[in-house]
Amino acid sequence: MRNRRAAMATFGASAVGLTALSSTMAVFLGDEASGEPKDTTGAQQVPQKAGSFTNRDASYTAGVGDANDLGAGGLAATPTAAAQAALAATPRYPTPLTRDPVLHLLRRATFGPTPGDVAEVKRVGIDAWIDRQLNPASIEDPGGDAVNRMYPYLALSIEQLRRSVPEDKRNDPSWHLGRATIGRQMWSSRQLQEVMVDFWANHLNIQNPFDGGWDNRTDWDRTVIRAHALGKFSDMLHASARHPAMLRYLDNAASDKRSVNENYGRELLELHTVGIDGGYSETDVRNCAYVMTGRTVDRNGAFVYDAKRHWTGAVKVMGFANPNKKDGLAVGDQLLAYLAMHPSTARYIARKLAVRFVCDNPPATLVDRLAQAYLAAGTDVKPVLNVLFRSVEFWIATGLKTRRPLENIVATARVVGLTPGSDTDQALENLYNTADKLGHAPLAWSPPDGYPDVAAAWQSAHGMLGVWNCHRVMVQGKLRGLTSVQPTQLMAANAAGTATGYIDAMSQRLVFQPLPTEQKAVVLKFLGLAEGARVADAKTTGRAEQLAPLLLDSVYHGLR
Repeated sequence: MRNRRAAMATFGASAVGLTALSSTMAVFLGDEASGEPKDTTGAQQVPQKAGSFTNRDASYTAGVGDANDLGAGGLAATPTAAAQAALAATPRYPTPLTRDPVLHLLRRATFGPTPGDVAEVKRVGIDAWIDRQLNPASIEDPGGDAVNRMYPYLALSIEQLRRSVPEDKRNDPSWHLGRATIGRQMWSSRQLQEVMVDFWANHLNIQNPFDGGWDNRTDWDRTVIRAHALGKFSDMLHASARHPAMLRYLDNAASDKRSVNENYGRELLELHTVGIDGGYSETDVRNCAYVMTGRTVDRNGAFVYDAKRHWTGAVKVMGFANPNKKDGLAVGDQLLAYLAMHPSTARYIARKLAVRFVCDNPPATLVDRLAQAYLAAGTDVKPVLNVLFRSVEFWIATGLKTRRPLENIVATARVVGLTPGSDTDQALENLYNTADKLGHAPLAWSPPDGYPDVAAAWQSAHGMLGVWNCHRVMVQGKLRGLTSVQPTQLMAANAAGTATGYIDAMSQRLVFQPLPTEQKAVVLKFLGLAEGARVADAKTTGRAEQLAPLLLDSVYHGLR
């Protein structure tokens, strides 16, 4: 244990420091210096000026500094050209990770690189691999298909679920969705699509499971999130505003002109579109809620528009105005179209994409570039991702993202080669429960803002020890139900017969880079081996079973 602590201390010393500093939120209810009278009713109160954090992750990143300068930036003709420009520059923030563009791409555009992924990208090239991943229908997906076959409830419509699920099994579809999400992330060949499914599932977050969602949450995942993950956000937003899951989760199904519920109207502005920085007021929230009345759920669990429940009368939401005298459903669609193409929505989504793919506090110039691409493409996300991957900022940000607990678990399963086995469903349930204990079960975030996506939100000894324990379970074959690879098989077949060669082979296989000399010396001490010692049998004293998890515990696996 003493040697293990020394080894981990050495690994940790090379990590990139990501710290969230606390900040004091000031609340201003009026601006006397402007000469304008205060609004004593609060109707014109703007959340942005009331001291609200500007986005989901801002409370964690406030005070950590501005990352506007990563060392290089700009837009290249191709992703490969952008990667080469980044390699020629000096990053502002040092990283312990190798700056290999192939590895960087796979850390960000998949749920973790595998030796097969690395070989494929090197074979076809970065540009071709990205183009193919942006068109998932062109990729055969035996792993994803196998997961889908395991959970047939996920393919059923609301009507079909209501007919086929016994009353005492009504939670099963939602639980199956949670397990299937992990399975798809681990084994789908359409990795970029799975990354974007995760991104949008957090952007339009609906907790799974939730009260009122037994018959619709799986349908939401299939017909709203997955169907539009690499399509137009405007289409996704329109679909979300007509789906029973969203209408129930944010109480719009119960909203009526005689008793208007503002939950959905507020989150539509604050979380789904323009964001706090969009500058909307409480009056805008109220009018947004007015427009959305009438969108409800019938007794069969299906979406229905009830004109008798719709509030009528002139409405104005930011720059959108409508007399709203009749056909409230069409008025709502017009408002959604306006919000989807609003410049503030473009910037809000662009920033979240930059946070997901680049760094916790992304450069404003990158965010502006992505927002412009979003508007120019009519909210289509593929052109935005194309610009992202052609941005030098993406490629120079190696090591500036930290894997969240579920991402670490999935990346571990992928790199150690876990595959379906004798009881895959039970194994996925166990992984789900592990992630749940670490606060990161798939799709299970309770508030409507989605899981935070910055390092400071996940800093805890509990989380660190949890993923470390998971590394040992996976490497040592203790995750029953899956087919695992023996620890000794995690080394290259032609590994050198010395202790240092043994460590080099294992580190190259699991974290795709050699350890620095200082850290290698600590690992040798941990293994009880001299530097030049011959290692004839990798199983000797269980060294492989101990070395592999230790490497996965390191910063080289913890960053993405």
